[in-house]
Amino acid sequence: MPKIGRRAFVAGGTAAMLARTTRASAADYPDRPITLIIPFPPGGSTTIVIRSVSDKLGEGLGQQIVIDNRAGAGGTVGTRALKSADPDGYTIGLGYTGTLAIGPNLYSNVGYDPRKDFSSIGRIATAPNTLVVHPSFPAKTVPDLIAYAKANPGKVSYGSAGIGTVSHVCGEYFASATGIKLVHIPYKGTGPALSDLIGGHIPVAFAPIPATYENSKSGNMRMLAVTSLMRSTLAPEIPTIAEQGVPGFEAVLRYALVAPAGVPRPAIDKLNKALNAALASDEVRKRLALEGAEPVPGTPEEYAADLDKEVTLWAKVVKESGAKAD
Repeated sequence: MPKIGRRAFVAGGTAAMLARTTRASAADYPDRPITLIIPFPPGGSTTIVIRSVSDKLGEGLGQQIVIDNRAGAGGTVGTRALKSADPDGYTIGLGYTGTLAIGPNLYSNVGYDPRKDFSSIGRIATAPNTLVVHPSFPAKTVPDLIAYAKANPGKVSYGSAGIGTVSHVCGEYFASATGIKLVHIPYKGTGPALSDLIGGHIPVAFAPIPATYENSKSGNMRMLAVTSLMRSTLAPEIPTIAEQGVPGFEAVLRYALVAPAGVPRPAIDKLNKALNAALASDEVRKRLALEGAEPVPGTPEEYAADLDKEVTLWAKVVKESGAKAD
């Protein structure tokens, strides 16, 4: 065989072998545990929501889902780690309003492009934020809080899960929309912020309803409002901020699964199928309902479209609120 022909034959054989290997690996996927990065510390709403579905997701895939909490910088540290992971389908992550829609609009160099650096797997759920206060705080309604803050400018602080999180920007948005001055106290997650609220170290906090509902029922804090346009099915007795004198106010959370850009489509499809099956199970739906979250199954393309809208929406909110991060 001529040398050039031999080289072509070898190259062609190698290509065919690689193609067969790719098809085989796609058919076998997943054949080992999958790591799920949650870019926040344990105990917060994001961990609560994702753990509601991760076990069922693992059952559907026939593999263990290993939770990896990587906190820092409003969730951007863990999100950057996800971006840099091998695009083989064995490292996936929680897509979240704060990290994928707010962070890129808040930080000058967030380190990733939410539209280009991730592969959409599918939507999980939506949930409202809540406005909560320590039981000793004099405000019992949103108008009470606004009046108190106006009478005590710069003396009312609020806690959030950290700079760049939904709870941070929600607080700035609320202050801007109502013409009051609030002092932001950032924490390393929702859990630490609410611990300080319960301990009386801060008077006010914005936090997701999965993390505040039980504490408000037990009297550890008072829930003044939810931040969605419609009342929560979990706490229908709690009015929205919009219906308490701040028309149009809305700041909700959206949860999804994403992966590094470039994950093979067959792996994405298997993950999406298992995710939607988990969301359809009575066990997961009941658990999400207990956390005040509404399941939102769908295709990868539907979440990609949702994310595109969210990035545009929160760019406007961040600009109007005047929120900033280093």
